[in-house]
Amino acid sequence: MKKLIYVLAISMSLTAWSQVKTPQPSPASKLIQTVGLTDVTITYSRPSMNGREIMGALVPYGEIWRTGANQNTVISFSDVVSFGDQELPAGDYAIYTQPGDESWDVYFYNDTSNWGTPSKWDDTKISAQVTTVPLQTETILSFTIWISDLHNNGASLNIGWENTYITLPFGVPTIAKATASIDEVLKNDPKHRDFYNAAVYFLQENQDLNKAKEWISKAIAENDQEAYWYFRQQSLILAGLNERDEAIEAAKKSLELATKAGNKDYVRLNTISIEEWSK
Repeated sequence: MKKLIYVLAISMSLTAWSQVKTPQPSPASKLIQTVGLTDVTITYSRPSMNGREIMGALVPYGEIWRTGANQNTVISFSDVVSFGDQELPAGDYAIYTQPGDESWDVYFYNDTSNWGTPSKWDDTKISAQVTTVPLQTETILSFTIWISDLHNNGASLNIGWENTYITLPFGVPTIAKATASIDEVLKNDPKHRDFYNAAVYFLQENQDLNKAKEWISKAIAENDQEAYWYFRQQSLILAGLNERDEAIEAAKKSLELATKAGNKDYVRLNTISIEEWSK
C-alpha cells in the first residue's frame, strides 16, 4: 500500500511538472506610474499585429472595443483625476473605446467585472467620456498603453497600435495634497529637510516665494552640515523675488561648498547664475 501511494505521488508530481508552457498570443502587462503624488496603475493584454490590418478591420470603426485583448483593460487612480472639465473619482475603471477614422470616444466604465465588452452596455456606468482625435505614428507592432509628458500636476495617457495612437492629458491634485502635507508637517516638529522640501516645492510651482524664502532660511539654519544644494535653492528663491545681491551671495556660498565637495554640476550652475545675476 505504501509503495502504491509513493508511485501515485511520483506520478502526480511528474504530471504537474510536465504541463506544456507556451507564450501567450496577447501577453499580460502592468504599468505602474506615480504622477505628482497620485498612483496610476494599468493592467492590460497586448495583442500583436502579426501581419493583420488593425484599425478599421480587426478593430472595427464605430464599435465599442475592449481596448486590448482578453479580460478588461483596467486603470486605477489613487486620487480623483481630471480629464478636461470632467472629474473622475479615485478607483478602478475599465477602459473602453469606440475608434473612428476621424475621432475616438474613450469611456471610463466603473464596472470592471466584464470579460471583454459588457454583454449589456450601461450608460449609467460611464464615469467619464472623452472624445479625441487619432494621431499617426510609426508602426506599433504590439498594442501599447503608456504614460508620457509627466509633470507635477498631470501627464498624458496614450493608447496606440499599428499606425494610430490617441493621447489624453489628465490632471492630478498635487497642489492640494502637497499643500495639505506641508501645512500638517510644518506645524508638528518639522525637521530641516521638511523646510527644504516645502521651499523647493513652492519654488517649482511658483507659489508664495516669501514663504519659500522663510522656509529655506530655517532649513539652512537648522541643518548641522552646510549643504551646497540648500544654498543653491536659496539663491534661486531670492532671484525669483528679484533680490539679486542676496541671490548672488547665496550662489557664491553654494559654489564654494560645491567646489570643496567636487560637484562639477553645481559649480557650473552657480557660476552661470552668478554671471547672469551680476549683469
